[in-house]
Amino acid sequence: MKKRQIHWKQTVFFIGGMGFIILLAAGFITIVDEWQEQEIEAFDSAVYSGVSTLKASGVTAFMKGITYLGGVEWISILTALAVILFMVFKKYSLGIYVLLTVLLGGGFNWLLKTYFKRERPDLEALVEQGGYSFPSGHSMGAFILYGALAFAVFRLYDHTWSKILGAAVLMLLVFLIGLSRIYLGVHYPSDILGGFSAGGVWLLFSILVYTFIKGGRPWREISNL
Repeated sequence: MKKRQIHWKQTVFFIGGMGFIILLAAGFITIVDEWQEQEIEAFDSAVYSGVSTLKASGVTAFMKGITYLGGVEWISILTALAVILFMVFKKYSLGIYVLLTVLLGGGFNWLLKTYFKRERPDLEALVEQGGYSFPSGHSMGAFILYGALAFAVFRLYDHTWSKILGAAVLMLLVFLIGLSRIYLGVHYPSDILGGFSAGGVWLLFSILVYTFIKGGRPWREISNL
Protein backbone atom coordinates (compact mmCIF):
# COMPACT_ATOMS: atom_id res chain seq x y z
CA MET A 1 0.00 0.00 0.00
CA LYS A 2 2.81 2.41 0.93
CA LYS A 3 4.64 1.78 -2.35
CA ARG A 4 1.43 2.46 -4.26
CA GLN A 5 0.99 5.75 -2.42
CA ILE A 6 4.59 6.79 -3.23
CA HIS A 7 4.11 5.85 -6.88
CA TRP A 8 0.86 7.85 -7.00
CA LYS A 9 2.57 10.95 -5.54
CA GLN A 10 5.45 10.60 -8.01
CA THR A 11 2.98 10.41 -10.87
CA VAL A 12 1.08 13.49 -9.70
CA PHE A 13 4.32 15.44 -9.24
CA PHE A 14 5.62 14.66 -12.72
CA ILE A 15 2.26 15.25 -14.41
CA GLY A 16 1.97 18.57 -12.60
CA GLY A 17 5.51 19.51 -13.59
CA MET A 18 4.89 18.66 -17.22
CA GLY A 19 1.66 20.64 -17.09
CA PHE A 20 3.51 23.77 -15.95
CA ILE A 21 6.16 23.21 -18.63
CA ILE A 22 3.46 23.06 -21.29
CA LEU A 23 1.82 26.24 -19.97
CA LEU A 24 5.12 28.14 -19.96
CA ALA A 25 6.00 26.85 -23.43
CA ALA A 26 2.59 27.94 -24.68
CA GLY A 27 3.18 31.38 -23.20
CA PHE A 28 6.54 31.61 -24.95
CA ILE A 29 5.01 30.59 -28.28
CA THR A 30 2.25 33.18 -27.83
CA ILE A 31 4.83 35.93 -27.26
CA VAL A 32 6.70 34.87 -30.38
CA ASP A 33 3.50 34.84 -32.46
CA GLU A 34 2.45 38.28 -31.21
CA TRP A 35 5.92 39.68 -31.96
CA GLN A 36 6.16 38.17 -35.45
CA GLU A 37 2.66 39.43 -36.29
CA GLN A 38 3.67 42.89 -34.99
CA GLU A 39 0.87 42.89 -32.44
CA ILE A 40 2.98 43.25 -29.30
CA GLU A 41 4.33 46.79 -29.88
CA ALA A 42 1.49 48.40 -27.93
CA PHE A 43 2.21 46.21 -24.91
CA ASP A 44 5.95 46.88 -25.08
CA SER A 45 5.45 50.62 -25.45
CA ALA A 46 2.95 50.83 -22.58
CA VAL A 47 5.14 48.92 -20.15
CA TYR A 48 8.28 50.81 -21.13
CA SER A 49 6.50 54.15 -20.74
CA GLY A 50 5.37 53.16 -17.26
CA VAL A 51 8.84 52.00 -16.22
CA SER A 52 10.40 55.17 -17.66
CA THR A 53 8.47 57.30 -15.17
CA LEU A 54 10.68 55.82 -12.44
CA LYS A 55 13.86 57.29 -13.90
CA ALA A 56 16.06 59.17 -11.46
CA SER A 57 19.78 59.15 -10.75
CA GLY A 58 19.41 57.03 -7.61
CA VAL A 59 17.11 54.55 -9.32
CA THR A 60 19.49 54.29 -12.28
CA ALA A 61 22.40 53.45 -10.00
CA PHE A 62 20.29 50.81 -8.25
CA MET A 63 19.15 49.27 -11.54
CA LYS A 64 22.72 49.11 -12.85
CA GLY A 65 23.72 47.21 -9.72
CA ILE A 66 20.75 44.86 -9.96
CA THR A 67 21.29 44.15 -13.65
CA TYR A 68 24.88 43.06 -12.91
CA LEU A 69 23.45 40.24 -10.78
CA GLY A 70 21.91 38.75 -13.92
CA GLY A 71 24.93 39.15 -16.18
CA VAL A 72 27.18 36.40 -17.47
CA GLU A 73 30.09 37.43 -15.25
CA TRP A 74 28.16 37.34 -11.97
CA ILE A 75 26.15 34.24 -12.90
CA SER A 76 29.43 32.45 -13.67
CA ILE A 77 30.97 33.57 -10.36
CA LEU A 78 27.91 32.66 -8.27
CA THR A 79 27.48 29.32 -10.01
CA ALA A 80 31.11 28.44 -9.33
CA LEU A 81 30.80 29.49 -5.66
CA ALA A 82 27.56 27.51 -5.21
CA VAL A 83 29.03 24.39 -6.79
CA ILE A 84 32.17 24.63 -4.63
CA LEU A 85 30.07 25.00 -1.46
CA PHE A 86 27.88 22.03 -2.40
CA MET A 87 30.96 19.92 -2.98
CA VAL A 88 32.61 21.03 0.29
CA PHE A 89 29.49 20.05 2.24
CA LYS A 90 29.23 16.80 0.25
CA LYS A 91 26.01 17.73 -1.54
CA TYR A 92 27.46 16.39 -4.75
CA SER A 93 24.23 15.81 -6.63
CA LEU A 94 23.00 19.37 -6.00
CA GLY A 95 26.36 20.76 -7.10
CA ILE A 96 26.23 18.84 -10.37
CA TYR A 97 22.56 19.77 -10.80
CA VAL A 98 23.22 23.53 -10.46
CA LEU A 99 26.29 23.40 -12.71
CA LEU A 100 24.60 21.52 -15.55
CA THR A 101 21.34 23.44 -15.26
CA VAL A 102 23.07 26.81 -15.58
CA LEU A 103 25.57 25.80 -18.26
CA LEU A 104 23.04 24.07 -20.49
CA GLY A 105 20.50 26.82 -19.83
CA GLY A 106 23.01 29.38 -21.10
CA GLY A 107 23.47 27.33 -24.24
CA PHE A 108 19.69 27.13 -24.66
CA ASN A 109 19.43 30.94 -24.45
CA TRP A 110 22.19 31.34 -27.07
CA LEU A 111 20.32 29.00 -29.43
CA LEU A 112 17.07 30.92 -29.01
CA LYS A 113 18.73 34.31 -29.55
CA THR A 114 20.53 33.01 -32.63
CA TYR A 115 17.32 31.60 -34.06
CA PHE A 116 15.04 34.62 -33.51
CA LYS A 117 17.65 37.37 -34.10
CA ARG A 118 15.50 40.16 -32.70
CA GLU A 119 17.27 43.51 -32.68
CA ARG A 120 17.45 45.49 -29.46
CA PRO A 121 15.14 48.46 -28.85
CA ASP A 122 15.96 51.65 -30.74
CA LEU A 123 16.19 53.65 -27.52
CA GLU A 124 18.75 55.73 -25.70
CA ALA A 125 20.04 52.91 -23.52
CA LEU A 126 21.62 53.71 -20.16
CA VAL A 127 24.18 50.90 -20.53
CA GLU A 128 25.98 49.36 -23.48
CA GLN A 129 24.76 45.95 -24.56
CA GLY A 130 25.47 44.01 -27.72
CA GLY A 131 23.93 40.90 -29.22
CA TYR A 132 20.34 40.02 -29.96
CA SER A 133 17.40 40.91 -27.78
CA PHE A 134 14.98 37.96 -27.58
CA PRO A 135 14.73 36.24 -25.20
CA SER A 136 16.52 38.32 -22.55
CA GLY A 137 19.67 36.50 -21.47
CA HIS A 138 19.73 38.28 -18.11
CA SER A 139 16.12 37.35 -17.35
CA MET A 140 16.44 33.77 -18.55
CA GLY A 141 19.81 33.20 -16.89
CA ALA A 142 18.65 34.74 -13.61
CA PHE A 143 15.46 32.68 -13.60
CA ILE A 144 17.45 29.49 -14.14
CA LEU A 145 20.27 30.17 -11.65
CA TYR A 146 18.24 31.69 -8.81
CA GLY A 147 15.41 29.25 -9.44
CA ALA A 148 17.87 26.36 -9.17
CA LEU A 149 19.23 27.82 -5.93
CA ALA A 150 15.66 28.21 -4.61
CA PHE A 151 15.08 24.53 -5.39
CA ALA A 152 18.28 23.69 -3.50
CA VAL A 153 16.98 25.71 -0.51
CA PHE A 154 13.84 23.57 -0.49
CA ARG A 155 15.94 20.42 -0.62
CA LEU A 156 18.36 21.44 2.13
CA TYR A 157 16.29 23.21 4.77
CA ASP A 158 13.61 21.65 6.95
CA HIS A 159 12.41 24.89 8.53
CA THR A 160 9.30 26.13 6.75
CA TRP A 161 10.07 29.84 6.94
CA SER A 162 13.64 29.29 5.75
CA LYS A 163 12.23 27.74 2.60
CA ILE A 164 9.63 30.42 2.03
CA LEU A 165 11.91 33.37 2.77
CA GLY A 166 14.84 32.01 0.77
CA ALA A 167 12.73 31.24 -2.29
CA ALA A 168 10.84 34.56 -2.06
CA VAL A 169 14.03 36.63 -1.90
CA LEU A 170 15.54 34.82 -4.87
CA MET A 171 12.39 35.19 -6.99
CA LEU A 172 12.12 38.89 -6.08
CA LEU A 173 15.68 39.31 -7.29
CA VAL A 174 14.79 37.64 -10.59
CA PHE A 175 11.87 40.05 -11.05
CA LEU A 176 14.06 43.08 -10.32
CA ILE A 177 16.70 41.90 -12.79
CA GLY A 178 14.04 41.67 -15.50
CA LEU A 179 12.70 45.12 -14.57
CA SER A 180 16.21 46.59 -14.70
CA ARG A 181 16.64 45.47 -18.31
CA ILE A 182 13.52 47.39 -19.34
CA TYR A 183 14.47 50.42 -17.26
CA LEU A 184 17.96 50.58 -18.78
CA GLY A 185 16.49 50.48 -22.28
CA VAL A 186 18.27 47.35 -23.54
CA HIS A 187 15.23 45.07 -23.78
CA TYR A 188 11.59 45.11 -24.76
CA PRO A 189 9.21 43.96 -21.99
CA SER A 190 8.29 41.02 -24.23
CA ASP A 191 11.98 40.00 -24.21
CA ILE A 192 11.76 39.76 -20.41
CA LEU A 193 8.58 37.70 -20.47
CA GLY A 194 10.15 35.47 -23.11
CA GLY A 195 13.22 35.02 -20.94
CA PHE A 196 11.15 34.17 -17.86
CA SER A 197 8.97 31.66 -19.71
CA ALA A 198 11.88 29.96 -21.50
CA GLY A 199 13.88 29.95 -18.27
CA GLY A 200 10.92 28.46 -16.43
CA VAL A 201 10.61 25.67 -19.00
CA TRP A 202 14.28 24.78 -18.66
CA LEU A 203 14.27 25.06 -14.85
CA LEU A 204 11.23 22.82 -14.40
CA PHE A 205 12.61 20.31 -16.88
CA SER A 206 15.91 20.18 -14.98
CA ILE A 207 14.07 19.71 -11.67
CA LEU A 208 12.04 16.82 -13.08
CA VAL A 209 15.20 15.18 -14.44
CA TYR A 210 17.02 15.65 -11.13
CA THR A 211 14.22 14.18 -9.03
CA PHE A 212 13.78 11.29 -11.46
CA ILE A 213 17.48 10.41 -11.34
CA LYS A 214 17.64 10.84 -7.57
CA GLY A 215 14.51 8.78 -7.05
CA GLY A 216 13.62 11.17 -4.25
CA ARG A 217 10.32 12.52 -3.05
CA PRO A 218 10.19 16.23 -3.96
CA TRP A 219 6.64 16.59 -2.63
CA ARG A 220 8.06 16.05 0.85
CA GLU A 221 9.54 19.56 0.79
CA ILE A 222 6.27 21.01 -0.50
CA SER A 223 4.05 19.14 1.96
CA ASN A 224 6.09 20.47 4.89
CA LEU A 225 5.13 24.07 4.10
